[in-house]
Amino acid sequence: MTFKELGLIPAILRTLEEQGYKKPTPIQQQSIPILLKGRDLLGCAQTGTGKTAAFAIPIIQHLSAPHNEPAGRRKIKALIITPTRELATQIADSFTVYGKYTNLKNTVIFGGVKQRAQVDALRKGVDILVATPGRLLDLINQRKISLRDIEYFVLDEADQMLDMGFIHDIKKVIAMLPKQRQSLFFSATMHPKIVTLSKQILGNPERVTVQPEQTTAEKVEQSLYFVTKGNKIKLLIYLLQMNHMDSVLVFSRTKHGANKIVKLLDREGFRSAAIHGNKSQTARELALNNFKKGDLKILVATDIAARGIDIDELSYVVNYDLPNVPESYVHRIGRTGRAGSSGMAISFCDAAERAYLRDIEKLIAKKITVVHEHPYINDGLESESLQPERKHGHKRRPKPAAKPKGSGGRKNYWNKKKTGGSSRSSN
Repeated sequence: MTFKELGLIPAILRTLEEQGYKKPTPIQQQSIPILLKGRDLLGCAQTGTGKTAAFAIPIIQHLSAPHNEPAGRRKIKALIITPTRELATQIADSFTVYGKYTNLKNTVIFGGVKQRAQVDALRKGVDILVATPGRLLDLINQRKISLRDIEYFVLDEADQMLDMGFIHDIKKVIAMLPKQRQSLFFSATMHPKIVTLSKQILGNPERVTVQPEQTTAEKVEQSLYFVTKGNKIKLLIYLLQMNHMDSVLVFSRTKHGANKIVKLLDREGFRSAAIHGNKSQTARELALNNFKKGDLKILVATDIAARGIDIDELSYVVNYDLPNVPESYVHRIGRTGRAGSSGMAISFCDAAERAYLRDIEKLIAKKITVVHEHPYINDGLESESLQPERKHGHKRRPKPAAKPKGSGGRKNYWNKKKTGGSSRSSN
């Protein structure tokens, strides 16, 4: 199927051709016809499946119809809410691209920066608003934004909204929306709270589900390294040197951990930057732009901050810490291997993360390939991984983590190699 067969207007088809879009992705092929008919939609899809175009293109086409031409000051007709600044910016950029040959205007608002420029853009009038929940409610309370003319409403990344504690803010926004509207609801997972929230937003929706977990897992080469927590930074440095990685996205479970990784990499001569919720918007945008341009080879991120990172040629994803939510693993490795290209996902696992590993392998329905040959292998943990689980519900008592064989010799050799004979540790 082609985009032309979906019934898109020439202005949008022209843009898609210029962008090199050949054919719609599964989520686009299924969603666009439904949305062009004006139906509500409940979609289960993760970032990286072409979801943004799936909802942006129909909204642009609806708003570009002759009867929707703005008379006088523009009023906000479409509202897209998303959890993070990075993702909000990415979605707004997509609307700008897809609507290039239309008369529509959009803007994005988010917290962490002064509101003046955002308010100025709103004052000039916009058709489409992309927002994070906190700043949206703030400007509504200041009477800078009115939702009474909304015709199209999109709630994107709903599972992350819940994880970040936005549920009450979302309910407040929903209560302000006109009852007559087209509503779109997207989430990577559909646990009970998500389903309950979707029922508050949608009428009698059509459902679209894509299954990215298996396709993403299949096109990304995955490997697993058993290592003690204290040796993770040494293993990361070893891999950076041995593999000559061009672009590496490193995932940390915590903001403090991300900062520490950057500090330790810098000490060893590897320039990197961290992005997480405690970083200013300016710092986050600078780091992300430098990474996209190739000026920065290593970006360290938390799961929340990584939503919205869309890089076509990302060589490696490194799970420095395994996520405690298995779906997050799929989101992480989905940062590489995009648009059908191959990618590499490397995961470190210490003794405390074994339960996380089991949940991940259950979700992706495969065992991740273990790399046995590396200087910092945790032999005790790896041996345990090779033993079958006992039956009858009895849990195996985990063996204590053993030190790597010959760890003293390897450590001295490694430090001498790095420092030219000095015994300084990299920790």
